[in-house]
Amino acid sequence: MLARLSIRDIVLIERLDIEFATGLAVLTGETGAGKSILLDAFALALGGRGDAGLVRHGAEQGQVTAVFDVPKNHPATKILAENGLEDTGEMILRRVQLADGRTRAFINDQSISVQTLKAVGAALVEIHGQHDERALVDAATHRRLLDAFAGLEKDVAAVESLWDARRTANTALEEHRAGMERAAREADYLRHASAELKQLAPKDGEETSLANRRTTMMQGEKIASDLREAQEAVGGHNSPVATLAAAVRRLERRGVNSPALVDPAVKAIDAAINALEEADQHLQAALAATDFDPSELERIEERLFALRAASRKYSTPVDGLAALAARYAADVVLIDAGASQLKRLEQAAIEADSRYAAAAKKLSLARQKSAEKLNKAVNAELAPLKLERAKFMTQVATDEAAPGPQGFDRVEFWVQTNPGTKPGPMMKVASGGELSRFLLALKVVLSDRGSAPTLVFDEIDTGVGGAVADAIGGRLARLAGKVQVMAVTHAPQVAARADQHLLISKDALDKGKRVATRVNALAADHRREEIARMLAGAEITAEARAAAERLLKAATA
Repeated sequence: MLARLSIRDIVLIERLDIEFATGLAVLTGETGAGKSILLDAFALALGGRGDAGLVRHGAEQGQVTAVFDVPKNHPATKILAENGLEDTGEMILRRVQLADGRTRAFINDQSISVQTLKAVGAALVEIHGQHDERALVDAATHRRLLDAFAGLEKDVAAVESLWDARRTANTALEEHRAGMERAAREADYLRHASAELKQLAPKDGEETSLANRRTTMMQGEKIASDLREAQEAVGGHNSPVATLAAAVRRLERRGVNSPALVDPAVKAIDAAINALEEADQHLQAALAATDFDPSELERIEERLFALRAASRKYSTPVDGLAALAARYAADVVLIDAGASQLKRLEQAAIEADSRYAAAAKKLSLARQKSAEKLNKAVNAELAPLKLERAKFMTQVATDEAAPGPQGFDRVEFWVQTNPGTKPGPMMKVASGGELSRFLLALKVVLSDRGSAPTLVFDEIDTGVGGAVADAIGGRLARLAGKVQVMAVTHAPQVAARADQHLLISKDALDKGKRVATRVNALAADHRREEIARMLAGAEITAEARAAAERLLKAATA
């Protein structure tokens, strides 16, 4: 329910804070006092269309904040969860209207899109008036209301699930069928290509790996001759190591008598021999690293040639041949085993369609029965609203050739305003005043099902008085026993039944240079005075006050 409404710098409203309670709240006041401004501001907070003209003259921006107490598991909390917003139990909707026409939207002080704000607002509040029966325009809404009245939400959810399963089964069937048709058109080519690619057995990344190996081998082949020549010179037949070793041995024999002359030379030659042997070891290791089987290089060349030839033939990069081979193999399998798989998919689609159709038919029958009960309940509310000659009808048109997620049915509310006249869609047949009363009758019947927790009625009693206005007031009071109801009214019979009476007035400020809209909650005595004004007009008489007193007493009786 709406707990608090705060408005800043909207048209004639500078600063306004209103606390709301459960039950029926009425807003009354002279024509032009600002009731429409108040509703426009409220609608802005609920995601309504913004307008730079709403910003009070001289202000840079206006702001409206609506605070709601929302029970757990309410549909609005689901919308918050879907948009990553935290549910704190208290839901604060805020809209900032800038003077340049731009707006900003917030829920619980988190910036959100206007679309999200509008979705949450629609789940929390319904605003209805003579020219704003949006809840009655869309036939999809009529179906939802009928389902809510009958308690068929779980049945509808089951049908939606079966519809999804049916769609999935049919999609799988159509894809398989299309694949079989494609494969059949190219059967001979596919078999040959699949066999050829299977024999080739390409692998992902194979071309790069082979090319790198070939490059390494070819580079090794070029340097191997130089390495062998160097190794031959250092450690082969032409190596000076043996000659140097013999010279060292001779010098060592002679050096016994003359070590000072021989030892330095021996050490130097030993170092040279060690260096040559170390070089020989490095050269042998390098030769081993460059060694390869020429037949391996030939095999690599042949493999690369085969892969690249297949790439050109099938107009596919070498790295894509493995995937192509798998697809062709799958298509061949589809040709060979597709018929049996097609039968299985066809059977699955038939079964899914059968389950959906059975559930949808059952749902249609339940809707037909519930439509009769809804008609009876709404028609019972029409006589006191001076629509005793009118008739409400719920049309359930079932077309099994046009299935949908919610079944076969199109639901639409029709009315017949007078005997002998042609019935038709309520939005087209009923006049403005009649439409408001039909709406009220519907809302009374559906108050605890398929209704937002806060209902706002904008002057739905326009053009009626006496017993009809009293009947409207009685039904608004009944509604307020189940949901929060706010009503903008000029009917004293409606105002007398309020649990909370708010008077909207326009006060002069700055010695009459400007005006501002005010809202005051009326206590008992002031309520009687306001209702007397509504009865008598500009001059309030004793008779009007007495009549107001009688209305107030009758409302509480």
